Amino acid sequence: QLSLFRPTVKRLFSTSHSSVDSKEMKKFQLLAHKWWDEEGEYSALHSMNDIRVPFIRDTLLNMSSNYDLGNPLSGVKILDVGCGGGLLSEPLGRLGASVTGIDPLEDNIRTADQHKSFDPVLAKRIQYKSSSLEEIVEDSMETFDVIVASEVVEHVADLEMFIKCCSQVLKPEGSLFITTINKTQLSYVLGIVVAEKIIGIVPEGTHEWEKFVPPEELEHLLESNGFSVKTVNGMLYNPLSGSWSWMESTSVNYAVHAVKSGTWGQSSPTEALSEVESEHPSATAGTTV
Repeated sequence: QLSLFRPTVKRLFSTSHSSVDSKEMKKFQLLAHKWWDEEGEYSALHSMNDIRVPFIRDTLLNMSSNYDLGNPLSGVKILDVGCGGGLLSEPLGRLGASVTGIDPLEDNIRTADQHKSFDPVLAKRIQYKSSSLEEIVEDSMETFDVIVASEVVEHVADLEMFIKCCSQVLKPEGSLFITTINKTQLSYVLGIVVAEKIIGIVPEGTHEWEKFVPPEELEHLLESNGFSVKTVNGMLYNPLSGSWSWMESTSVNYAVHAVKSGTWGQSSPTEALSEVESEHPSATAGTTV
């Protein structure tokens, strides 16, 4: 449905100046059918779920007073930006969240849609859309409780615009979760030379070191666009065991949790969690993915 009168917001984030990088699109196009091969090119992203899913879940639960033990994220609306084949959307959906996954690559969305169709519960909780972030801004102003951008910001063309768009579609006091790669000598050696060229756990050419983002720069961008940064955690990938763990140092990979500034008197998005009646309000630790 084309309109001659596009609202200002749409013009502000028009696709003529997009955060989507066409060179990046071509790289991922070739691998669109490989997302769910746990031993394949995306194996490190599969195992990253072991730490990124509990990080998102527990952070949100700590902000909430009440939830359902079986579906701890019930009632929470999550936008998974750059969702790929749905590797993160699915476990978040299993935790009870209502997930919208967007990705500019249609082949990725086709793969994600096909995979979720095997599980009738997920088929209801997750919807996928082939779209860039700025394309959904107009229709999704302050719609989401949570935005997840995992291993995405190092691929976008305009990071500041990307952060601005996140703020637009997030409710006041909503949470933004980002995982990405620092811009250090060590990240060049491990993230590109070792990971891509030597042991090949990531397809060669996946990353460009120039586009890696130092946490200080990301924090500054977030703070100057109305976010309050709550957590910055270092992450370590062990290629021998194929597993991830948390670490003090952010010199290679790291995760950020930031909260959009709310206005006084407005309730937090995690009220959705609080409204869910629970017989076990205190048992956070036992939830499994």
